[in-house]
Amino acid sequence: MGPTRPSTVTVNVRSLVLVVVVSAALVVAYVLGVGSGGSAVAAQPSSPAAAPPTADDVPSIQMTGAGSATAVPDQLTFQVGVSTTATDVSTALDSANATTREVLAAVGEQGVDPADVQTTGLNIRATYDYGDDGPPVITGYAVSQDLSVLVRSLPDAGATISAAAEAGGNAIRLHGIRLQVADEDAVLRQARAAAVADAQAKAEQYAAASGAALGEVLSVREVSGGGGVRTRGIVEAAAADAISRVPIRAGRADLEVRVAVVWSLA
Repeated sequence: MGPTRPSTVTVNVRSLVLVVVVSAALVVAYVLGVGSGGSAVAAQPSSPAAAPPTADDVPSIQMTGAGSATAVPDQLTFQVGVSTTATDVSTALDSANATTREVLAAVGEQGVDPADVQTTGLNIRATYDYGDDGPPVITGYAVSQDLSVLVRSLPDAGATISAAAEAGGNAIRLHGIRLQVADEDAVLRQARAAAVADAQAKAEQYAAASGAALGEVLSVREVSGGGGVRTRGIVEAAAADAISRVPIRAGRADLEVRVAVVWSLA
């Protein structure tokens, strides 16, 4: 007796269920693979794009150059120190204030703008008698005031210094006299242009010797300079009780700048 139909149907149903389960497992594996960055289907990776060349990859030459510029000083600054002593603080301070006002009035009469006079220091200290026996004893007080004066017209500087010395008398000291250039930036621009030209001339020579030519400028860097004008002048300072005009020779002011420039080579 042959197999009955129900048994055949049962086997076919089981086979169909197995096929469905396997297919579902494959679908789940594909989804999980794609979601986690994997790939269920083999794919050819695209070729990576070539990285652009960097500055280090470009043939280049670096050269330093020095440039200087000369100018005639047209301004002058000087320091005034007022010093007084007295047995008490109030008297010493009042005396110093009176002398300072006289100095300010004197330089003002010479055309110095009040904005060009600056108080740079004030000091009050006790004076002592250091005897052989016992502790030191206070004998009085000393007061000092310091001023900085800018004379914007150099031809007027000598008369201004003399006027300050006459007004202050023996109570003042003049020091810190310095010549300077009003438009220092203009001197710096000339020195920088000369420094770059110097660097380019040397770079062209080296490039030609190696069979190349200078391309575009890749970088410019100032390695020194811009720290102030170095003056070469003469100021014959007067004594505190001088009345005659102080002679001043402007001399010249020199400024030097050094730069480092990088060119590409063609």
